[in-house]
Amino acid sequence: MENKIAEAIRRYEARTGHRFDTPGAVLFDMDGVLYDSMPGHAIAWKKMCDEAGIEADPNEFFAYEGRTGASTINLLFERQFGHGADEETCRRLYAIKSENFKALGEPPLMPGAKRAVEEVLKAGDATVLVTGSGQQSILTRLAADYPGAFEARITANDVIHGKPDPEPYLKGLEKARMEPWKAVAVDNAPLGVQSASSAGILTIGVRTGPLEEGSLLASGADIELKSMDECADLLSYLLYYKADADKTAAF
Repeated sequence: MENKIAEAIRRYEARTGHRFDTPGAVLFDMDGVLYDSMPGHAIAWKKMCDEAGIEADPNEFFAYEGRTGASTINLLFERQFGHGADEETCRRLYAIKSENFKALGEPPLMPGAKRAVEEVLKAGDATVLVTGSGQQSILTRLAADYPGAFEARITANDVIHGKPDPEPYLKGLEKARMEPWKAVAVDNAPLGVQSASSAGILTIGVRTGPLEEGSLLASGADIELKSMDECADLLSYLLYYKADADKTAAF
């Protein structure tokens, strides 16, 4: 594990020019990281598209993960109709999608996610939610499912530019009052990884969805993992990293 962490830190420092030091905050995406919710989102989006006369493949919504709802709807409209959707149409269609998702029932926690969050709390670090979602049926569950975590939140309602723009993760850093070289981001989607990486944060890409191996590294992750259980194991070491004068990890 120490070798994996050292390699990730070398990659991070080479691409940013920052010297990584003991983290004080971990910024988590929500769908596909804290909750195994992406299959349900794909179904909900597809049903909304069918009702609106928009051609779509359920699997394509895994690639859009991290976008705001309005951004996804505009993308679909541009492709289908050759123009974007107005603000009222975006609100109406996203409300339909949200109801479709809610009707599917509560998605389960992502295996390993609770342990990963507990590792952060045990280290005394801040936890910040950084999600492109505005899905209240999940957001209202966070306090009960992850007690003591995620009082600081950045959602679709807090940004102008969603992922892959760095704005969501930059705002997450502001919430944590933390410099990027003293933070870690955990995201499972290429757009989210790109956002966190562009914000100058050491980025853990967790491949919980139907992505090819290496796709998150290609999007800018400093390390790519296969599960949130693996992420929890890594955080149990990484959160205690200290940089010495020779930039050598000391645990």
